[in-house]
Amino acid sequence: MITDERSVVGELRVLGPVEARAGDRRLDVGHARQQCVLAALLVDANRVVTADQLLDRVWGARVPLRGKSNLHSYVSRLRAALADLGDVAIVHRSGGWVLEVDPARVDLHRFRDLLARARSAPEPAAGFGAIDEALGLWRGEAFSGLDTPWVVAARDMVDGERWIAELERTDLALRLGRHTDLLPELAARTAEHPLDERVAAQYLLALARGGRHAEALAHYERVRSRLAEELGTDPGAALRDLHRRLLDAEPVGTVEPVTPQPAAVVPRQLPAPPRSFIGRAGELAALTAALDDVDAGTVVISAIGGTGGIGKTWLALHWAHQHAHRFPDGQLFVDLRGFSPESEPMPPAVAVRGFLDALGVEPGRIPSGPDAQTALLRGMVADRRMLIVLDNAAGAAQVVPLLPGGRSCTVLVTSRSRLLSLTTAHGAGHLDLDVLSHDESRDLLARRLGADRVVAEAHAVDELIALCNGFPLALGVIAARAYAHPRLPLATFAAELRDLGLDALADSDPAASLPTVLSWSHQALTAEEREVFGLLGIAPGPDIALPAAAALTGLSPARAGTALRGLEQASLLTRDDRGRYAMHDLIRAYAAGTARDLPDSARRRALRRVVDFYLHTTHAADRLLDPHRELVEPDPAEPGGEPQPLADTAEALAWLDTEHRCLLAAQQSAAAGGQHRAVWQLAWNLTTFHNRRGHLEEQLAVWRSGLVAAGQSDDPAARIRVHRNLGRSHAALRQHDEAVRHLHQALALAEEHDPTNQAHIHQVLAWTWSRGGDDGKALDHATRALDLYRTLGNPAWEANALNMVGWYAAQLGRHDRAREHCRAALDLHRRHDNPEGEADTLDSLGYIDHHTGEHAPAVEHYRRALVLFREIGNTYQVADTLEHLGHPHAALGQVDDARAAWREALECYEAQDRPDDTARVQALLDGLATGGPATG
Repeated sequence: MITDERSVVGELRVLGPVEARAGDRRLDVGHARQQCVLAALLVDANRVVTADQLLDRVWGARVPLRGKSNLHSYVSRLRAALADLGDVAIVHRSGGWVLEVDPARVDLHRFRDLLARARSAPEPAAGFGAIDEALGLWRGEAFSGLDTPWVVAARDMVDGERWIAELERTDLALRLGRHTDLLPELAARTAEHPLDERVAAQYLLALARGGRHAEALAHYERVRSRLAEELGTDPGAALRDLHRRLLDAEPVGTVEPVTPQPAAVVPRQLPAPPRSFIGRAGELAALTAALDDVDAGTVVISAIGGTGGIGKTWLALHWAHQHAHRFPDGQLFVDLRGFSPESEPMPPAVAVRGFLDALGVEPGRIPSGPDAQTALLRGMVADRRMLIVLDNAAGAAQVVPLLPGGRSCTVLVTSRSRLLSLTTAHGAGHLDLDVLSHDESRDLLARRLGADRVVAEAHAVDELIALCNGFPLALGVIAARAYAHPRLPLATFAAELRDLGLDALADSDPAASLPTVLSWSHQALTAEEREVFGLLGIAPGPDIALPAAAALTGLSPARAGTALRGLEQASLLTRDDRGRYAMHDLIRAYAAGTARDLPDSARRRALRRVVDFYLHTTHAADRLLDPHRELVEPDPAEPGGEPQPLADTAEALAWLDTEHRCLLAAQQSAAAGGQHRAVWQLAWNLTTFHNRRGHLEEQLAVWRSGLVAAGQSDDPAARIRVHRNLGRSHAALRQHDEAVRHLHQALALAEEHDPTNQAHIHQVLAWTWSRGGDDGKALDHATRALDLYRTLGNPAWEANALNMVGWYAAQLGRHDRAREHCRAALDLHRRHDNPEGEADTLDSLGYIDHHTGEHAPAVEHYRRALVLFREIGNTYQVADTLEHLGHPHAALGQVDDARAAWREALECYEAQDRPDDTARVQALLDGLATGGPATG
């Protein structure tokens, strides 16, 4: 219980079971997960704990699918449970929560405050009272009943603080002459820690002051013998001096308790700095900013993350040597061997012992227990200005025992794992390392090979940089080989890398072999993570989102997400701000190599599932974009390849924009895997999107692949669709002869028994002849299409044909016929809810109005068309309609409005890489500027 001069109406506890009390009543703070949320907030009371930090503290690496939702629920229940305490609030702030409370009401913070008072007390009695009260706050094991990784790390740290407090309380009790009361407690403690010299000295002193000199001398002999047998050492100087005094029968009433003080050894353990260090200006600045925070009195741990070979150790050492002068008490360094082919990761106790040796602690006075050794290390560095570099850590559990206990040290941790619990539990700053830039890569090669050689073979250097893609170890391997063979052209090394891929970066020295370095990270993965890693190496596309990864792997989204996070933690995978996962090209090549270890059937099923996922989701997106389009149902999806749900047109467009490169790659994967229907159906489902976004080259490419796939099929309807869409794709790029050839092939296949496709083909032929400059033939084909559509009973298709007839009639100056057909089309489109058809027709009516002198109605039609085109995301047509809109504005003398429309059209054309359209609109703007003709 907390005792203080202030009235405490309620208290919050973590030094035992996590609980809250109002007076004598224990408040219900829920089950273990909810208690863990409370503990996480209490440890950082009055400081923001982000949602991500809480997720990590409560679930570690196994965050459930609805983790954030559960978290909000837990916080809400805790708010209600804590309401009875008064003046305690959980407040949402800055992406997380703050538990606002007087620290004196939290036993952990009260414990630490009392320890600080004890250490600064002028008299032993006052110090003893404060430290006795601090230890009285404990109610068993800290965070009792909770066992997440964060809780375990936090418990270890707090237990270390308790152990030091117990030793300090004993020292103060001895100074106050309470040796008789201490004897039972010290007897038990010496039995539990038989090699701890501080405990032994306290026991000897208590025995001697109680008149039991013989027992004291006998206990010293037992300690000496055990140290010799188990550690091969003698007692330390302080304990030996106390023993000498006892032998000489000196009065012990004035002998102070033995508090071991090491010699003022200043360790200088940093390895030599890297000679060829290049770039990393931003990262170096970030580390210096962290050091400046340390100067301001804040403990900062910078955890440098990144995959093997990315340059973590080089960065840490380069920065450490630059700033060594700011650490007058020394620098400690240890390779924790977290990823080593030769041994298991170094146990933290081994690293602690190495640091104690480096700090000059006599072997005989190093306590035997790892907890006691860790406590000794923290105490020794607590007030010293030191740099501690923990290189190549396997995980946070290996790092936490090595963290200092004071506020004056800076720690650099490098690891292939992201060590999120260091961030959540210890406030570590995280620094991810990316690849080197093109210029930095060139500088690295120039420094190793000489500027003259790099300049003389600039083309080969550019190819090497591109093939290594900024990966420092890969560049270093190539540079070393080229340096060793100065007469060989760099083009030779580029050819080897191009032809052999990752194998060209293998080396007999494991540390200089990129495949070997990556294998060390691979070995540390779980079996499921290794399988996911391999499948990601052969997945179509440059990156992947969680739903597609779940389809690829055949795992549930929750399990797939756990595996992806594991690979991200291992720095084998990166996640961008859109939540998409990607690999460096060389890591992907290694992953693809590991996929060969999987059964052929497993690889085939994985690729079929992910292709089906992309195909079926694209089909659903296309139906949202154009529900009136001819329906082509894909084959049923493989189990696990079901589509991602899409809510509306905006979500469909956003998904297609994001996944576009993956969809193109998925089509190639389907072709390689013999999924011929999927190949042309992916092209089909992408057509509306490609048209709206102006992806004309991609449209032609997917339909060319579709033609090859349709050739493997005996389905005439597939071949008709492929030739029809190939014709339209050629026409879009103004490749008229090729367009007409494919369209006539499609028409010949359709003329026997397919009036629907005949209508569609005539419609495309109309558009093709118009783009070829023959509006008369265009009108003929549009009219034939309209006649066929009227027999099919599809009003949406009939409306499209009416608009086409109207448009081509307008191009030939037949404005009355044009207006009649377009108005009929507009009525049909509105009645059948076809916003794209409505927008097309409004654009046609704007053209007709403008060319019949009705400029104000033309402006209105164009503006309404623009609204609809923007709503459905047809950016290609938005640009055309903006150009059209400028003409009636100019005709009305609305020069500023015309200029604004054409400037926006110009920006759109430039963004869509439409040079002819760009030049035409630029000429219109120039005409406005000079007062020349600006209407059309």
